[in-house]
Amino acid sequence: PDPTDPLGGLRERPSPVGMIAIEPATRRRMRINGRAVPTGRGLRVDLDQVIANCPKYLQKRRHRFLDPGEGGAAAGPGPVTDGTALTPAQRETIRRADTFFVATASDRGDADASHRGGNPGFVRVVSPTVLRWPDYTGNAMFLTLGNLELNPLAGLLFPGWDTGTALHLTGTARTVWSPAPGEEPFPPGAQRLVEFTVAAVREVARATPLRWSEPAFSPVSYKHL
Repeated sequence: PDPTDPLGGLRERPSPVGMIAIEPATRRRMRINGRAVPTGRGLRVDLDQVIANCPKYLQKRRHRFLDPGEGGAAAGPGPVTDGTALTPAQRETIRRADTFFVATASDRGDADASHRGGNPGFVRVVSPTVLRWPDYTGNAMFLTLGNLELNPLAGLLFPGWDTGTALHLTGTARTVWSPAPGEEPFPPGAQRLVEFTVAAVREVARATPLRWSEPAFSPVSYKHL
């Protein structure tokens, strides 16, 4: 990882990691969790869990690498912006998002990374420091919600598919099992909500030289309009 990436410290010491291997062009994904060990040239990850997930809520996209004239990999990661609350531009990015990734860990520190997808607007920006999103029927393993029940610390990544920007959020999350009195009902099909409280924000411009096509939305996502 680049030093500007929140995972840059992995190059210094062994650490538990949660990863997700994802291929948007085919809607394939697999969670891969274990312990990362620095090798001097990169990381070796000794695996504890390998879990194939279904293609639900995955938007189909195709990638390309930037041409040298567009900056390409030589440009490297761009400016880094840190904060403790979301800016208006960052809030708009989240409102338009159709995909994000969520990192959690058990009370023993075992890490996991998962994918969340839906139609744009499925993540609700309640305030500059609070987000909410619906939780639908998934693989029934409840790895993310189970971790949050034991350890509320969480991280979110909103990828900039057309810009290469990475918007990282860290904070705490909790499961909302039913609407509070006076609150609007859950979105159609949602079994519960997850509420995330922002503690820190890091936005890395040009975090990747990849750019992606416009999405072909998952047919499952449309059922939850």
